[in-house]
Amino acid sequence: MATTASFTPPPAPALEPPKQKRLPVWLWVIIGIVALGVLVFLAPIIALIALTVLITGIVALSKNTRTWLRFRTPKVAMTATAISAVVFFAAGLMTTVVYPSAAASGREAQQAAALPTAEPSVAAQPTPTPTAPSVDEEATQEPFTGEVKTAAGAGATADQTALAVLATLEVKGRAPKTGYDRDQFGQRWLDVDRNGCDTRNDILARDLTDETLSGPCKVLTGVLVDPYTATTINFVRGQGTSELVQIDHVVALSDAWQKGAQQLTANQRASFANDPLNLLAVDGSANAQKGDGDAATWLPKNKAYRCAYVARQVSVKATYGLWVTQAEHDAIANILSACPDEKAVTSTYATVPVETAPEPAPAPATPVNPAPAPAPAQPAPAPAQPAPAPAPVEVYYKNCDAARAAGAAPIQQGQPGYGKHLDRDGDGIGCDT
Repeated sequence: MATTASFTPPPAPALEPPKQKRLPVWLWVIIGIVALGVLVFLAPIIALIALTVLITGIVALSKNTRTWLRFRTPKVAMTATAISAVVFFAAGLMTTVVYPSAAASGREAQQAAALPTAEPSVAAQPTPTPTAPSVDEEATQEPFTGEVKTAAGAGATADQTALAVLATLEVKGRAPKTGYDRDQFGQRWLDVDRNGCDTRNDILARDLTDETLSGPCKVLTGVLVDPYTATTINFVRGQGTSELVQIDHVVALSDAWQKGAQQLTANQRASFANDPLNLLAVDGSANAQKGDGDAATWLPKNKAYRCAYVARQVSVKATYGLWVTQAEHDAIANILSACPDEKAVTSTYATVPVETAPEPAPAPATPVNPAPAPAPAQPAPAPAQPAPAPAPVEVYYKNCDAARAAGAAPIQQGQPGYGKHLDRDGDGIGCDT
């Protein structure tokens, strides 16, 4: 009987796993550049996310809790914390490079937050404006070398109501504030009128009562009845007290710049800034509240002074050729409607027109009577006939004795009284012997 041998089939060849396609190098380069760009531009957001993970990981490790990120083990929490720390510092570094201004702002904010916060002032006196911390030091000692000059003469405001002057002002919008600077109006508080005192002390001396002086100009103390608030302020010169009384430009310099002052000359702008017409000693806090506002945006708290206030503004603008906006015009007109007889104010800087006397009318011409016609010439009278010579007087001398007695001897022939009986020798001379 034959033996049957078992046959084992050969094992099937093992299947090789499919080969994965590898990305080319150039594609990896592109992906890297894109990823880097995303990281750079999103660095602030990535830094914020990394900081959140970092803080959460520290809390999870310190308290041995899973926290809201659900770290499964402390090892996972430690790994996440380390990676987030590296990412946070890297993203922060990229932020400072890409966004330097934002980083600087953040540092400034941190420094500001670290500074102690100043407590608000609760003093009863008005708070001085922060823009003028040392008003006494602002007055210049330099002499004014220009010429006092306004844009219009005194005739623009003299003997007129404020309403009438308002009607002469041009109405249009504000010009750009481009180029405005306080120095465009000259040095602060010049001695424009050349009286030896700066403008600030001139106005303090004018508006304060019971003032005391140091020298001829410097006002040390005084009492101000503030026109803006109707309060009484005791002025004392010094650091922290001088600011309580400030000199206000009734028409603010910035407002003037946007409404025509750009076209003024340097002398006119310096005159505008120092013209007593445009200056008032007032409460410092009220002046700060006003800023560069016009009548449409700010009016004195003291309603009794509003008519005089807008009348002065109108007068200043007419004197220096400035215009008003429509809103400003309407606000001023509304106030003056309650005081239509409020007079405009004339600047002492404005020139007064010289009135020339009218030439006298020529005197009426005196009628000249015609000369009478000359009378007809009369014929000259005939020359008078010469009177006949008087007949010679007959002289007779009886003898030479008579001729001698008459003083006629000797007597020549042809003379009266000659006779031959007197000339015995016949020589033509009688009584010669």
